[in-house]
Amino acid sequence: MSGTERVSMIRERLSNALAPISIDIVDDSHKHAGHPGARAGGGHFNVRVVSAAFEGKSLIERHRLVYAALGDAMRAEIHALSIDAKTPAEAS
Repeated sequence: MSGTERVSMIRERLSNALAPISIDIVDDSHKHAGHPGARAGGGHFNVRVVSAAFEGKSLIERHRLVYAALGDAMRAEIHALSIDAKTPAEAS
């Protein structure tokens, strides 16, 4: 799967699971050339998600929601993921 396809997959899965107000995804895989995860095919991504689904949730709970939304992609398509998960009030 190409980087563009991975970004689309991440966006689709997060959109379906979290009904976000906004999603920003940055593919930083090129910065990790030669890294073991990169050699295995997994990408490195930064995501910023703003969703009401995070209301009343701790940081750990928010990250678990993101990981659950991405499911099996965390084992195959994504090697590293940096998450910024905000509620709409926190984002404004």
